[in-house]
Amino acid sequence: MEANTRSTGRLPAAFLTPGSSSFMDFLSHHSPDLLPGNRSLPPLQGAIEAPHGTTIVGVTFPGGVVLAGDRRATMGNMIAQRDIEKVFPADEYSAVGIAGTAGLAVEMVKLFQLELEHFEKVEGVQLSLEGKANRLSTMIRSNLAMAMQGLAVVPIFAGWDVDRERGRIFSYDVTGGRSEETGFASTGSGSIFARGAMKKLYHDDLTEQQATTLVIQALYDAADDDSATGGPDVARRIYPIVTVITDEGFRRLTDDESSEIARAILERRLTQPDGPRAALL
Repeated sequence: MEANTRSTGRLPAAFLTPGSSSFMDFLSHHSPDLLPGNRSLPPLQGAIEAPHGTTIVGVTFPGGVVLAGDRRATMGNMIAQRDIEKVFPADEYSAVGIAGTAGLAVEMVKLFQLELEHFEKVEGVQLSLEGKANRLSTMIRSNLAMAMQGLAVVPIFAGWDVDRERGRIFSYDVTGGRSEETGFASTGSGSIFARGAMKKLYHDDLTEQQATTLVIQALYDAADDDSATGGPDVARRIYPIVTVITDEGFRRLTDDESSEIARAILERRLTQPDGPRAALL
């Protein structure tokens, strides 16, 4: 098929025949070997040492949702990368943050982006936010064989629901099980510490500025107790990636915006190392 394409300069007729609006279904029919979950691995002995992304957090506020991630990737007890990007736009109104095996996770995000773009081009409309969450669930489930061998991908998906006019967050397990979160969510090795911080600081009427500050506070607390999560690195000018999705679409905070919030938090932590205090009652 490839040789025929090269010789004629034309795509095979099957590629031009209308069919499923799912790019994954199209790929599984024509080139199933390109799907991450279909790749065979050699026999394994012991744990696989591969770079892993760590902590992702998400918070809703009345005007939208914030999704953020630290910048550290680890490989065993080593820091594999200090400035990895873990939060990506899925389309105009949604984003996905990755935790787990970094290489597979980035590949899954790219495939997810293609899946949503393909649907929009075939159907002429965007998939609903619920539909996008379901598509991602299917992709994670297709990676289950890899996950059982230690190559898991556990993302958080967030976006602006155009129909319901509010921000929503979805979390997943390695089998593709999907749960909608209320208010806030976290995943990755530092998630338990980040979630504890958000649980004490979150309230329903956050402003966008407060929500972006809250996620960086949560990532700071995660880094404080989890060695795999990287805190703000002032010396190298590496700060968390923070994205905001509203009815105006996806926006990533600039480095200057992220650093301003991170530096303010760091300054406050010099006198209050454990962070803001929540009221007892």
